[in-house]
Amino acid sequence: MVELLFEDIFTITRIDPDGKKFDKVSRIEAHSEQFDMHMLLDVNIDVYPVSVGEKFTVALAPTLSLDGTPDTGYFTGGRKSLADKYEYVMYGKLYKISEEGSGANVKVEIYASYGGLLMLLKGDPSNATKFELDQRLFLLMRKV
Repeated sequence: MVELLFEDIFTITRIDPDGKKFDKVSRIEAHSEQFDMHMLLDVNIDVYPVSVGEKFTVALAPTLSLDGTPDTGYFTGGRKSLADKYEYVMYGKLYKISEEGSGANVKVEIYASYGGLLMLLKGDPSNATKFELDQRLFLLMRKV
């Protein structure tokens, strides 16, 4: 069984908070229910339209193989995968992990790029223990 690095249900609070930059891409701002995480995520709205107030599950995984076999970097279709359980999947690289604040108010910031579509996941450092710099990861989404 594949081990997810992170999974939670998010609610979209705003779309394009800094204004619309691209025709087919929107930046969503969302907040999670279980782990109190904040997320900014670029989504191709031509492929996966979203709106304010919608809830969706986000999972971050190192591989799509159901048995946890590491990803080879090549797509081999025709077999069941973790992606079959989701509606929108992106593959990218974690390029920055940083901390903000001090003491009990410290927050971890996890930055990933999915072919230029960016993600910022911010929250309690205990939710970031499975992440490593330069880690390849899949972002999987489905509406709840």
